[in-house]
Amino acid sequence: MSKIKIGLFGFGVVGQGIFQVVHRSKNANAEIVRICVRSLGKPRTADAKYFTDRPEDILDDPQIDLIVEVIDDAKAAYDIVKRALLKGIPVVSGNKTMLAHHLPELIEIQKTHHVALLYDASSCGSIPVIRNLEEYYDNDLLLEVKGILNGSSNYILSRVFDHSEPYADALTQAQALGFAESDPSFDIEGYDSLFKLVIITVHALGAYVAPERIFTYGIATIHDSDIRYAREKGVKIKLVAQVVKVSDEHFTMFVMPEFVSPAKYIYSVDDEYNGVVIRGECYDRQFMFGKGAGSLPTASSILSDIMARLHDYRYEYKKLKYVQKPDYTTDITLKIYVRYTTTDIPGILHFEKVHERYASDESNYLIGDIRLSELIAKRSLLSGQDVFLANIPIFFLNRDN
Repeated sequence: MSKIKIGLFGFGVVGQGIFQVVHRSKNANAEIVRICVRSLGKPRTADAKYFTDRPEDILDDPQIDLIVEVIDDAKAAYDIVKRALLKGIPVVSGNKTMLAHHLPELIEIQKTHHVALLYDASSCGSIPVIRNLEEYYDNDLLLEVKGILNGSSNYILSRVFDHSEPYADALTQAQALGFAESDPSFDIEGYDSLFKLVIITVHALGAYVAPERIFTYGIATIHDSDIRYAREKGVKIKLVAQVVKVSDEHFTMFVMPEFVSPAKYIYSVDDEYNGVVIRGECYDRQFMFGKGAGSLPTASSILSDIMARLHDYRYEYKKLKYVQKPDYTTDITLKIYVRYTTTDIPGILHFEKVHERYASDESNYLIGDIRLSELIAKRSLLSGQDVFLANIPIFFLNRDN
């Protein structure tokens, strides 16, 4: 079997990990022959002969069989991936932001140009969620995919709940360890989880929903009073993404902090790990756990996609071809906890039912039933630093007893 010749775009943390993993693997049957970077002036851990700053040196090279793209610029990644696919060059990508915004177009290009785009590393690092949804769950029995999809926010919350560290200290530590960026908003505001959820939903239910249509709320405004309330109730707060079929005809999806009880699988998913629960009609719940980020875990997932191309593997997108696919809806009721101080939450949000109300000099909170469509309509008014929302799970409670 001849070796796959790889053109690599990006040589940051993940790119260096891929370079190491490909060279370390004895059975990879692959070699990186060219690496495109933004600037040639930086010191590199690989020989200078590999590097170029001209994308054309890879895209126009007839010896290159596969392009691996792991750059952090979504716009540039889109340009590279699209150009490669239009040229008939298969691509492996890890750019969740780019994929979440352009997946329908890229799927169509794959179809019309008979070329493959693989991206298991984009969703949960080392956890092979996409491949499993494509191959094992390729039927209409799937009811829900739910989990912790972001290692940075999970690390922070683990330090808070398992080690009693203040949120600000936990965030600083996550940044020092490289789990969170100097600007951590992409992770802690839920966008990283959102983009992964968009990609997962295409393979779980055969439906694409644009990111801006999905309610997304992060952990940036979590307060000591929220942590204290969760501890009193014997639960942890986790940032959870989920897509769930609410009927045969409809599904919904959102990203929110959630009160997670010890009986749930994801309760024990701590530090920088991810955990995904897949639920179906006949197999109840199945759980996948692993490191969701980092150089070598992500590189191992990229290597798996490279190896898959040795066997001409590509996604079939079976569920996109279903005659009866569920439609996305926000016309559902959630049960939520809302903590606030000066923001007039009772005046802003219309609750169908209030289960609990508390007021003090420090903060106030409401627990009530509310339409998801109401949260989406009012989300710009819920961004104050004095407001924090958390989901209280109501789906499938009868199945978990």
